[in-house]
Amino acid sequence: MKNIRNFCIIAHIDHGKSTLADRLLDETATVTKREAQAQLLDSMDLERERGITIKSHAIQMEYKYKGEDYILNLIDTPGHVDFSYEVSRSIAACEGALLVVDAAQSIQAQTISNLYLALENDLEIIPVLNKVDLPSANPEEVTDDIVDLLGCDAEEVIPASAKTGIGIEEILAAVIERIPAPKGNSDEPLQALIFDSVYNPFRGVETYFRVINGSIRKNQQIKFVATGNTYGADEVGTLKLTQAPKQEIKAGDVGYLITGIKDAREVKVGDTITDAKNPTQNAIAGFEDVKPMVFAGIYPVDTEDYEELRNSMEKLQLNDASLVFEPESSAALGFGFRCGFLGMLHLEIIQERLEREFDMTVITTVPNVSYHAFTNKHPDDIILVNNPSDLPDPSSMNRVEEPFIKATIITKSDFVGPVMSLCIEKRGQIASQTYLTTERVELTFDMPLAEIVFDFYDRLKTVSKGYASFDYSPIGMRASKLVKVDVLLNGQPVDALSALLHQDNAYDIGKRMCEKLRELIPRQQFDIPIQAAIGAKIISRETVKALRKDVTAKCYGGDISRKRKLLEKQKKGKKRMRAVGNVEIPQEAFMAVLKLND
Repeated sequence: MKNIRNFCIIAHIDHGKSTLADRLLDETATVTKREAQAQLLDSMDLERERGITIKSHAIQMEYKYKGEDYILNLIDTPGHVDFSYEVSRSIAACEGALLVVDAAQSIQAQTISNLYLALENDLEIIPVLNKVDLPSANPEEVTDDIVDLLGCDAEEVIPASAKTGIGIEEILAAVIERIPAPKGNSDEPLQALIFDSVYNPFRGVETYFRVINGSIRKNQQIKFVATGNTYGADEVGTLKLTQAPKQEIKAGDVGYLITGIKDAREVKVGDTITDAKNPTQNAIAGFEDVKPMVFAGIYPVDTEDYEELRNSMEKLQLNDASLVFEPESSAALGFGFRCGFLGMLHLEIIQERLEREFDMTVITTVPNVSYHAFTNKHPDDIILVNNPSDLPDPSSMNRVEEPFIKATIITKSDFVGPVMSLCIEKRGQIASQTYLTTERVELTFDMPLAEIVFDFYDRLKTVSKGYASFDYSPIGMRASKLVKVDVLLNGQPVDALSALLHQDNAYDIGKRMCEKLRELIPRQQFDIPIQAAIGAKIISRETVKALRKDVTAKCYGGDISRKRKLLEKQKKGKKRMRAVGNVEIPQEAFMAVLKLND
């Protein structure tokens, strides 16, 4: 056990985690030249296309150092704020972390929040200064920033370049010397922590675990503590580039387990695996429950695919434990699911994965956040409002509370003005402003979460020319003046387009929603009025004009009354058509509400 090291790589998005992982795998000869490719651990097509890591990936490396053989278990983690739940799970399975900082971009918001996650779990931090070969790199200044942040010595910061391979040997040496070996006892009853799981259509659920105490053998009878179910360990092994079956995995090591479980709900991430005959008395404290930030409805395009969508979601939830969903129905869209996501990128990725991995075409409704409503009758009873249609009648309502977050934005000092005005426009209140260096400022705002759901991140990047990094954490609920804005098409409310908005913004957003829908809804044989309403009061109206045939074409000359007769006849027909007409809403219309400023 003294020769095992478990560590993860944490950094802000785009600071070179996956490239560094590639170089470590090359250096330890874990992959052959033939298998090597860029972003090797990013196995999803989606990750490669977007150049981001979505899932944590575990892999085992073997390395000879000073004549001794060491086993290094590396977990590569995502960098985007929406996937911080993945990072927290990886950190729970490690003793140390490589903190990668880009020498050209210095410390960003996500670097700091991931660092705090690691420090809370008492991990040994090894700072790595990446991309020192870039002409725009500023190694001395960034090293000083890291020293200020961590309180370490400048000598402890390892300068490296994952692209060219500078400093890779020093990183491996530091991992072996500075990160402590795992603590645990092979003779105690089995106690292992599940930190991830994936669904394999041929073999059932594959569970990734880290053994804390005891050991797990092939064909052993094991028990999951949270569900209380017992299974036979059909196969155990370690995670090389492909799975390597073993007879036994001992304390301190990381491996995978196949038990032939077919039902995705039987495996809980954060659960403890133990021996069925001689169970451990104390379960490992699991991970915190995930707190979804953004809610949206996901509906199958064809209502008959509802069950298939449920199965796809369950399998996807296994691979992405931060997805939360429950069934709901909508008058406009039929049966579907109300899903909770960690952010807008997460929602986009889930929608894309459903389409690619499970061939499901889905409609996503306007995302919103979760509110608390209180009525006059029971002012202490919280009514949870995840969907605008759950909001109680305004006449009986006492107050509505909405979730607030603490937003941390790090940007260059030139962009402080535009960033501030953007945050204030989004109802933010400035809490603090700190100059980290003469060039870099950290701004802290208290903001309503609902304002961040709508195009905030894109606009922040625009006003700061891409130089702002953003991170947030929830700070609780606060009372707010909210109204429900309904969208009516042809006089019928479309519940999937309703939104809860702040009173001051309701008129403006309602008007923009109508204008946007007018562009997107195709013209029909009759006029379609598009209206935004608060309660019974219409606040905005646009009309999609009817397609009309030129009925007067055959009248040349003669009395005007002949033309009028034909036009009146056409008008009556259009009126009758409008009374029975149905309006088809294209999928873009639901998402367009998010991009009102474009």
